[in-house]
Amino acid sequence: MTDPRDMIRQAERQCQQRGARFTPIRRRVLEMIADAPGSLKAYDLLDRLAAEHAAARPPTVYRALEFLIDQGLVHRIESLNAYVACPCPEHAHGFQLLICRLCGRVEELHLDEINDHLARHARGLGFEVQRQTIELLGQCDTCRQASEAPAVSAEFP
Repeated sequence: MTDPRDMIRQAERQCQQRGARFTPIRRRVLEMIADAPGSLKAYDLLDRLAAEHAAARPPTVYRALEFLIDQGLVHRIESLNAYVACPCPEHAHGFQLLICRLCGRVEELHLDEINDHLARHARGLGFEVQRQTIELLGQCDTCRQASEAPAVSAEFP
């Protein structure tokens, strides 16, 4: 798992290199997402942000999220309508997300050959891929092992 402080430092460098404004609100939204053990929904972010900034409203959060997505710092999980920090924003290619349906943990993969294969087939059909989201829902190893562990009886012999 990537350290949230490292993610913030990477975001600062990346925004500076691109000439993009990494405002305090954008930074705070990224910090909240990076600190979360799984994904966060926009209204969860709004509730947390409003506790710190009374003037925070939905457009504030959605503008910050749009910026962070455009910069490659955050991914939107389409199936959950939630957001997760990107652990490697310098990676310019597509990605795949492994989402644990039990604990909500999200892992990011970069299997470029999958994206290239899909784009090639789409082009063959006269279709230009502009955005691609691949989400794989299942169980992480921790949750799977916990569900397979034998139940402990509360009764004593």
